[in-house]
Amino acid sequence: MAIRKMIITGEKESFITRVLIKKVQDAGVNCEFVPWTVDDLSKAVNSVPLIVLSMDIDTLPSEEVLHYLTDVMHEKSIHMITVGEHRDIQYVSDRLPGDLIYSSFSRPVDNTAFVETVTNYYVSKNSGDMKKSILVVDDDPQYLTLVREWLRETYKVSMANSGLQAIKWLANNKVDLILLDHEMPVTTGPQVLGMLRSDPDTKSIPVIFLTGKSDKESVMSVVALRPEGYILKGVQKEELLEKIQQFFILRK
Repeated sequence: MAIRKMIITGEKESFITRVLIKKVQDAGVNCEFVPWTVDDLSKAVNSVPLIVLSMDIDTLPSEEVLHYLTDVMHEKSIHMITVGEHRDIQYVSDRLPGDLIYSSFSRPVDNTAFVETVTNYYVSKNSGDMKKSILVVDDDPQYLTLVREWLRETYKVSMANSGLQAIKWLANNKVDLILLDHEMPVTTGPQVLGMLRSDPDTKSIPVIFLTGKSDKESVMSVVALRPEGYILKGVQKEELLEKIQQFFILRK
């Protein structure tokens, strides 16, 4: 269950900021103000899934702060709501990846709509709707189950036990990443990749190969197919999660 906790960050705690804090606290969300310095933010972001960036007239966060927020929000799957004048919101939007910004509010803020947006965020977070989705394709049912268990807390995981089953599933579903077994019978991983790349609806889906062969010749043959990456099947849970997280960070 998502933690119903958030911070509002700005240059200083204004009257409007205090009003917003009170409103969301009344709605059952633990909220506090944090100055927008890297030192202050680094002490506060570890346990919050949502940050509200509040900009008063002629006050904008520094490039250093925005760079820090981009990195830490990607790393910890945090989202942001921006509050300010239209030009200030645009300034931040131009510097932060769009997937990090959940919503924006121009001043004067509609307090009711703001609180509703915050509560809707936690509903979506709790339901898993905001998780990245991964399709794992492998003919080994035990390995499929193992990978699903490793990933399910962080991602929405679907499974296919053959290349053709994956193609059929993708005809009606969208996914953010495919983990594709390279060595499969009947329809091999490279053949599946070729079908994905030839279809306009699936050609842009990133694919990372799963391979059990670590010798140089085998690895080079995988890389030659130009997937987004490859992962050796011998990796443990922590390394697999780290590699996938790093992929999503670098892709932005």
